[in-house]
Order: sequence, then C-alpha cells, then structure tokens
Amino acid sequence: MNQRKASTGILALGSLGVVFGDIGTSPLYAFGEIFLGAHDIPVTTDRVLGALSLVFWTLTVIVSLKYVLIVMRADNEGEGGIMSLASLATAVVRRARSATIIMVFGVLGAALFYGDGVITPAISVLSAVEGLELVAPGLQAFVVPIALVLLVGLFAIQRFGTHRVGAIFGPIMLVWFAVIGVLGLLSVVQSPEVFASLSPTYAVNFMMSDPWTAFLALGSVVLCVTGAEALYADMGQFGRRPIRLSWFVIASPALYLNYLGQGALVLRDPSAVDNPFYLLVPAALQLPMVLLATAATLIAAQAVISGAFSMTQQAIRLGYLPRMTVVHTSATERGQVYVPFVNWLLAVAVIGLVVGFQSSSNLASAYGIAVTGTFVITTCLIAVVARRRWRLPLWIVVPGLVIFLVIDGSFFAANLTKFDHGGWFPLAAATVIFVALASWRVGLTSLGRVLDDRVLPLADITTVLDAPGVVRTEGTTVYITSEEGVPYALIRQTRLLGVVSSSIVILRMRTAETPWVDPPDRLTVSEVADGVLDAVLLSGYMERADPAATVELIASRYPQVDALHCRYTFYTVHSEVAATGPVRWLSAEIFAFMQRNATCEQRYYNLPPERVMELGRVVAL
Repeated sequence: MNQRKASTGILALGSLGVVFGDIGTSPLYAFGEIFLGAHDIPVTTDRVLGALSLVFWTLTVIVSLKYVLIVMRADNEGEGGIMSLASLATAVVRRARSATIIMVFGVLGAALFYGDGVITPAISVLSAVEGLELVAPGLQAFVVPIALVLLVGLFAIQRFGTHRVGAIFGPIMLVWFAVIGVLGLLSVVQSPEVFASLSPTYAVNFMMSDPWTAFLALGSVVLCVTGAEALYADMGQFGRRPIRLSWFVIASPALYLNYLGQGALVLRDPSAVDNPFYLLVPAALQLPMVLLATAATLIAAQAVISGAFSMTQQAIRLGYLPRMTVVHTSATERGQVYVPFVNWLLAVAVIGLVVGFQSSSNLASAYGIAVTGTFVITTCLIAVVARRRWRLPLWIVVPGLVIFLVIDGSFFAANLTKFDHGGWFPLAAATVIFVALASWRVGLTSLGRVLDDRVLPLADITTVLDAPGVVRTEGTTVYITSEEGVPYALIRQTRLLGVVSSSIVILRMRTAETPWVDPPDRLTVSEVADGVLDAVLLSGYMERADPAATVELIASRYPQVDALHCRYTFYTVHSEVAATGPVRWLSAEIFAFMQRNATCEQRYYNLPPERVMELGRVVAL
C-alpha cells in the first residue's frame, strides 16, 4: 500500500511538469487579455469582479467538473484524448453511419487540437520572457531571440522521453504553483472584497448588464482553461488518479488564488491591468520571477507536445496517418512516446509563429478558436459515451449536454470575433491537418477496396505453392501483410523467382479498437497447408507491434519455423499509389504523397534490414 501511494505521489509530481504546464501558466496573460486583448474593455469595479467570477466558474465548470470529473472517466483502458474518446463512442453505437459521423468529429477534434498545439508553446514562452521588459526595458529587443533559443532547446530534449522530462519539470512546477498561490494570497489579503466574485451572481450580472462587452470578454476568459484538452490527452502518460490529485490539491487552489490576487491588484490600481501578473511581484523579485516563469512556460509547452505525440500514435494505429517512427521512451509507463517527425514539424511551426506574431498579446488574439471548437466536439462525444456506454438515463444526459453545449458554444462564438486578429491561423492549421487525416483514411479505405478485389482466397494457396516450376527450399519466410487471402509477395515470389521456402509464416497485422490487448489474445496461429502457418498479430492502438519477437514466439510452438538460427526472411510490400481517376483527385494525390513518404515497414517494425525483402507494386485509385 505504501509503495502504491509513493508511486501515485511520484506520478502526481510528474504530471505537474507535463500535464499542468499549459493551464498552470495561463495567469501570465489570461486576466490582462480580458481587458487589453483584441477588444479593449475599460476597467471598472463591476467588470473586474464580473471577469473574476467568469474565470473562477470557467475553471470550475470546464476543468474540474467537465474534464477532471466527467471526461477523464471515459478512458479507453487508461488512454485519453479525443481520438480515444471517438473510438470509445464508435464502439457503442449500432449503425455504421453513426460510427462514421462520430469518427469524423473525432478527426476534426484532433485537427483542432493540433492547431491549438502550435500556438501554446509560442504564447507561453513569449509571455514569460516579456517580463524582462519590466525588469530592464532595454532588453525588449532580445525577447524574441531569447524565446526562440529556449523553444529550440525544449524540442531538442523531447527525445529523452516525458518520464525524464516530467522528473525534471515536476519539482519546478511545484515551486511555480506555490509561488503564484502565495503572491495571489498576499494581494487578496489587502483587498478581501474580491472574494465576493466567487458568487456566480457577479458573472450573471456582468452578462446581463453589459452583454456585448461580457460576450467579447469570453474570448479572453477562455485563455484560463487552455490546456484542459491536453490534460485529457496526456492521461495515458500518468494515469487518472495522479492527475486528479495534482489538480485538486495543488494546481487549482494556486490558480484560483493568483487570479483573485490579480483582480484585487487591478481594483486597487486600474493601471496595473497592463501586466497584472508581474506587477503582483515585488520589484526586487521580478527578475527571479521572470526566470521561474520562463522555466514554467517551457513546461507549459510540454503538455501539448506530449499530447500531440500520444494523439499521433493513436491516429497512426487507427488508420488516420501513415506510418511514422514512434519511440517508446519508458519501460514502465506504456503511453509515453516520442514521435520525431511531429516534434520537429511542431518546432518549425512554433518558431514561425514567434517570428511572425512577435508578442504574446498578438498570439492571444489568435488563441481560443481551435481549443473551444475541441471543447464542443468533446462535449458531443462524451454525451454518446455517457448514454451508450455508461447507460445514464436521458433525463441526465440531455440536460448535461445542453448546458455544456451552451457554455462551450458561447466561448467558441466569442472567439470567432477574433478571426481577423489572428484567429484564422489555428483554423487554417486545423483545416490542413483535417484534410491530411481525412485524405489518408479515405485513401487507405479505397486502396483496401481495390486490393480486396484482387485477393486470392487462402484456401487456394496450394495452387500457388504447387504451380509448375515452383521449388521449395530450406528456411523460413515471413510475409508481413495487413490484407486477407494469399499475400501478394508470396504470389509474386513464386511467379518471378519460382522459389518458395519450405516453412512459410503469413503474419497478418491487425489493430484493435482498444489501446492495449491482453497477451493471450495477441497471437492466433493456424496451419492452413503443408508448412504454411497463418498467424494474426492483434495489437492495441497504443502498442508497438514486434514481428521479430512474434516469429520467435511462433517458433517455440512450431519447430519447423527456424528462428533459433535466424534462418528466416521477412517479405514486405510497398504499394505505390497512382491517382488516375477524376473522382476525389486531390484527395488521392494527397494520399499518394503521404504513402510515398511513409516510414517503411522495416524501420517502423524495427526489422533486421539484412533479412528484409521489399516488393513494390503500383495501384491505381
């Protein structure tokens, strides 16, 4: 029991460094942006208290209630994220059309998440480094270069794994939350009247007395909950219990106190709205606070980066992205992965944003549309899971759906008013990503349909092996395929070379709708002809299939498979796609481009290169 508590505590500390970095550093810019963002709002006592009330209840309803207590219950065998949630929802609907619609929403949500993920590292780090402008105004010209150096360093250390990053970042974030909580408390003690804003009546009065101003303010209020979706996406990295513990015990109390402290400061001195976070800090401590904030905002970027890695692996295994190199970075936490291509693609995009927007205020105006769009989609998907999987009655599901849709929809609509101020960027990024995800899925389905028409039934395999001129030689050949019937590589080998091994293993790669598969269910083997084994390797979408280890396992059951002396060869097939038809021409071209640049099976499955033979074929779509 003590060991379990210690493990939970360690994971909770690590989650502070990976999961809560984004939402934990939002006080750097969120409250000030309500008044000085894309829509300039004059400071009055009622508006300050109304804004504080909106921040408090937004954190409570969206993060604590919706994500931490409700959405995190929808774990797919420990994994979170919108793709995982969509997979759960499709598994419990009865009609194929409904499942397709749900997955379209899931893919759109994933695209929006990526669009949000491009902005998070840029705005977080810039907002912290901009504190130098208060400490030493002459350093203003160095803000962007310093931010760029820090961001490059952050992306460079990703290959060491989130368990190592979390071990370093966790204690730093613990100090961060303690410091911002104390700073907020010291300010609140001077103006305890701000506690009145905890009553929802102030938020309601703000909305009723000045509806248009309050509506515009929502576009910036949502900045206080950026990172909520990453919190869910990173659930597989640390687990539900440690994340909940970190949120309710450390993160949320510190955030509440700091926002109240900023509001109290602005009530005492309205001019402090220019930079309420750093002006909470005594002048002598501002430089150390800039350094701590910079470290914390680098950690903030980690939450989204880790979530992007997890979501990418899910998308690959579920058939929405081509094969990419995925590195599992922890032997104990199965969900911790590193995707080099995504890491450096994000790095390039983030650097471009910092250079292009130059300040956190400009980026804040671009922030929000993507994340609030993901909020809406998550609400719809969780309603399906609540009704179909949890079997909750309609009188609970429908009112809950309506309430959360009104809240999320209001934030989404408010952020649409910032479209001309940069809000177009995350939407443009999400559109590109959605087209890529959808094109790959449609192309993969079309390719499978074409190949299915060419399949030779497995029952006819003897006609291939016993064809005139075909010779059986010693050794074992393993044909890796995802198709049914007789493998294409086996047919081509007999026709081109007239030689086939005496021992044949057809290894069919399958991906389950769950993240993990129990060991007894992973491998199924049957003997279908003399010396021919038909094996199905079933892996979860968060697992890494290992054909080489699987062959050794098969050899332990079937002595004719000579894996002990490594007398076996892997055969793989690379399909070159040609877009020839006018229907969906652009989609087919995109799919063909992605297919050409996908990681080859030898590298993806980490097969020994000296034992791999790859055959090519051209398929017209």
